[in-house]
This record gives sequence, C-alpha cells and structure tokens, in this order.
Amino acid sequence: MTVRKAWVLTTVAVGSALSFVMLLVVGVYIVAGNLVNGVGGATKSLAKGSVPAAYSDVVQKWGNLCPAINPALLAAQLYQESGFNPNAKSAAAAEGIAQFIPGTWATHGIDGNGDGVKNVWDPQDAIPSAASYDCQLASYVKDVPGNLTENMLASYNAGSYAVIKYGGVPPYKETQNYVKTITTLEKSFAAPVTRVDPSKQAAGAIDYAQKKLGTPYLWGGDGTAQDNGRFDCSGLTKAAYESVGITLPRVANDQYNAGPHPRRNELLPGDLVFFSKDPTDSRAIHHVGIYVGGGYMIDAPRTGAVIRFDPIDTGEYFGATRVTEDGAKALPTTV
Repeated sequence: MTVRKAWVLTTVAVGSALSFVMLLVVGVYIVAGNLVNGVGGATKSLAKGSVPAAYSDVVQKWGNLCPAINPALLAAQLYQESGFNPNAKSAAAAEGIAQFIPGTWATHGIDGNGDGVKNVWDPQDAIPSAASYDCQLASYVKDVPGNLTENMLASYNAGSYAVIKYGGVPPYKETQNYVKTITTLEKSFAAPVTRVDPSKQAAGAIDYAQKKLGTPYLWGGDGTAQDNGRFDCSGLTKAAYESVGITLPRVANDQYNAGPHPRRNELLPGDLVFFSKDPTDSRAIHHVGIYVGGGYMIDAPRTGAVIRFDPIDTGEYFGATRVTEDGAKALPTTV
C-alpha cells in the first residue's frame, strides 16, 4: 500500500488531515493553559484493567483495609515490587508478588484466602499480607506529624523508628524517593474522579510523530540509524515523548502506567491510546498509538504497513494514559 493510500483510508485528504493535526497541536497548548482541575484526593477504585484480572478483586478488597492505604496505592506497591509477578525473587531473597523477605513474612504473613496455609508465593495470601503489614506500620506512626500514608511508606522503607525519630519522612534520599515513587505511581492505577490535567509536552510528542508519517514499520524498531529510522508501535511513542524530555518504558503495557487514565470522552491530543485482546488486564496490551483527536491516532500498526492515521474505536480499544513527567520517572526500569 502506498503512503498516500494509507493516509486516505483514515482521512478525507492528506492535506486536511495534517492541517487538522496542527490545529490540535496548538489546541493542546491552549487546553494546557486553561484546564486547572487535576486528579484530586485518594481514590477507592482501580482504573480499568490496571491490575491483572486474577488479582484485581483481592487488591480492591484489601486496599481498603485501613485509611492509610487504598487499592490504587496497594497496586502501585505490587507493581513497583514485582510487576505483578507471583514468582518474583530478588537478590536479597525477597519473594513473591509482594516481595517479602522470609523474616518479615514469618512475622507479618497472613492466610488471606483462609485455606489454612500462609504461602508467600500465593498472591491470595501475599497481597492481603502486604495490605495488613502496611496498616500495621501505619498504626505505629499514627501520631507522627504529616501525611499518614507517606509516613507509612517511609516506615516500610526505613523503619518506623526513623519516622518517629525525625517526626515524618526521614531525610534519607532512598526513602524520600520511595515515597514519591509509590504515591506518583498510585495515580496510574487509580480510576480518575475528576478531569485529568493535560500534558504540556503532548503537542511536541504529536509533532514528532507527525513527522514520521509514511515511515515503514519495523518490529522492535526505535528509529535509530541501525533501524533505518523505522519504528514499531511502542518504539514510536517512546521516541515521541523522548523528544520532549520524557523517557517512557520500551514496551506498550508498561507505558500504560506513565500517568493517569482519562475516559474515552475526555481524551486530548497527545494521550497514549492502548489496545488489548483482554479488556481486563493492562499486562496483555499489545498496541499503542498517540491520539490526535477526532477519534484518530498516529501509530505504527504492523509489519508491511507505514506510520499512519488509524481510528481508535475498535473492539480492542483498552484505554488511555495522559503521560506525565513524574509518572514516567516513577516507573521501574524492569518489572
């Protein structure tokens, strides 16, 4: 298929499509300056599919165990610790989806599913145990000034004694980064309750992707000289946001966690839009594009095709992410 034909399939004409995108690019800057309502406060609901279906019910239930935690925060911890991998094991001998070390598990592990066994490798035990441990830590520091959730997370990282000693999050860079990472990641697992602020870098990301229209697809392509400037879907979105100073993970299902999730009727140009054969599990996402408005995205669709405009409203549409700088920085390098 020629480049021109590919464009015609998704727009009335190439020229009008590009003009449309440029207007949207300008519009992003206007919207970014005018919208002031962001995600506010803790949420009690998980974003669609943000937690694998096998664990979403237990995260939702146990994430409301005490006021210091919520399901999105608990999900952020599990993602940070193991990427929801129930078989994860670290060099420090931390085990399971919640990464308990044996000594901590012996003291704080619980039989979450009531089968008579406390199994660190069973998420139905380990996830409730993580929530229970968080709440116990919160009880230790409930009288410490400051934010209870942040003090609880700091206790998880540095110990309750340090939080009590310093009257809040201690002045340890590792601990401060841990608290910021989890509280930032929380937004990417939370169902938004108010309008989500637009990304100020979105217009630049669109502009980058627009310049790549017509480029042939390459599986695993990052647009490097070695790749002859070609991309796959997540390679394109990664490069587009990298051009405006935001580093995303390499694969689409991790890019989903780079910020909060606007609803379909709240999409703005620059949002990443995702596609999956499993509507309940973000880890099953297989495709991503950059939304440009009017129900269309710029994407690198598949082998044999070129970077082009495609409609987003297909049976596999999963959801969207409004990329934020802090959200991208909070993502672990490996999950």
